[in-house]
Amino acid sequence: MDEAQTAREAGNLEGAAATLERAVRMQPRNATLWYRLAELRLQQEKPQMAVDLALKSKLLAGSDQELVQKNWALIAQAKRRLGDEAGATAAERRAAGQP
Repeated sequence: MDEAQTAREAGNLEGAAATLERAVRMQPRNATLWYRLAELRLQQEKPQMAVDLALKSKLLAGSDQELVQKNWALIAQAKRRLGDEAGATAAERRAAGQP
């Protein structure tokens, strides 16, 4: 994750993505890696990919409520960029802990 963060800070989003993808292949059940990759894809203006990755992270997060909420917040941002206002609002409610 440190290598990916360094690449991201240097503006090398593709390098950061490649690093995170390798990390995910090595640790496919690491919810935090999936979340970081979702964040990066949103930053790269790939909102549908960000939604898919955040959903995977949320699934793997289990009882880590903070990570689950962060995933819902990211999903809300991505849905809004996709023009899905209803989906964004629903995700925001979930991020706030509401059903």
